[in-house]
Amino acid sequence: MVDVFDQVEEELRSDRYKRLARTWLPVVGGVLLVALIAALAWWGWQKMETSKADKASIAYQRGLESLESNNLVGADAAFVQAADEGNAAYRALALQHRAGIAVQQNRIPAAVELFDEAAAASRDPLLRDGAAYKAALLVMDTASLEDVQARLEPLTEEGRPFRAFAREALAAAQLQHGKTAEARSTLVVLKNSLDTPRELSQRAELALASIDDGTASNIPAIIAAMGPVEAPAAPAAPAAPAAPPAETAPAGQARP
Repeated sequence: MVDVFDQVEEELRSDRYKRLARTWLPVVGGVLLVALIAALAWWGWQKMETSKADKASIAYQRGLESLESNNLVGADAAFVQAADEGNAAYRALALQHRAGIAVQQNRIPAAVELFDEAAAASRDPLLRDGAAYKAALLVMDTASLEDVQARLEPLTEEGRPFRAFAREALAAAQLQHGKTAEARSTLVVLKNSLDTPRELSQRAELALASIDDGTASNIPAIIAAMGPVEAPAAPAAPAAPAAPPAETAPAGQARP
């Protein structure tokens, strides 16, 4: 009698396992299939991104070599490819080089547009602010003071990498538009700021002396005393085939 009960219990247990298997095996199989597809998709995406980064690095290096040989057309074409294929850092750097080529060809509006694109292409402060600063310099002689201030004032905020250079350019723009008092205030802040490079501090002191001596009517002379307002060189991408990490400015120095 005990054997009969054991047999019945065994059959019930077997039926229960079969029902569980019929219920959950498709679910488990589906989860495993989705995981496999996701893993393959991730691997494929990484492989594609690596391939694109390699192509961008090679194109970027080709652009630099074309610049060295003064082949502006070839350099521009190479930087177009680097911007299309590369990550945000490569795109920002390539666009800045294209803007530099446009400046050499006296295509200033195109250069401003390219610098603006470069500033929007990356969240890296050096790449973003460097491009925005160069765009502001190009419009200083043609844009209104309001437009120039709108470009430069955000770059003078605390923690921005080119704040001293942007403040000097802002003072120059204010002088150009006859805002001597505002320019003097800007120059005083520039001269006394602890993070102002010595050369910029000395130029600010010379400009302040020109204003205080009563020669403010001779605006070109004051701006000349301040010296050329130039942006520090932007970081450059490494030589091929290495690719920089996303949103990070690679080490080194590049020509503007």
